[in-house]
Amino acid sequence: MGGPSVEVSASGWCLVAWVSGEMDYVSGPSFGAEFTELMARAERLIVLELSGVSFCDSAGLNVLLQAWRQADSRGVVVVLANVSGPVRRVLQMTGVDQLLRVYDTAGDAEGDFGC
Repeated sequence: MGGPSVEVSASGWCLVAWVSGEMDYVSGPSFGAEFTELMARAERLIVLELSGVSFCDSAGLNVLLQAWRQADSRGVVVVLANVSGPVRRVLQMTGVDQLLRVYDTAGDAEGDFGC
């Protein structure tokens, strides 16, 4: 798999970011910078679509939690969508799925928020 990437589309006040690559100690700073840019553009909702993320370690979880905290401080909601099985297990084992809502699809998340 190639390096980390984030592709973004806007739908009204909602941003959907398709994240791909491995979220680990190597890619963490790159993803962190991408997510900071997303926070600056977001009005109300950011959906992180993680179908392209094949691996997430503690550093990747930390990046997700930092993004969630940063968004929350601005009144922006961050949710996850289309999370692969291995990444979903990490979220469940660490309890991160209790902080960040996880949706089956980005469309489901957008629908919940009226995007």
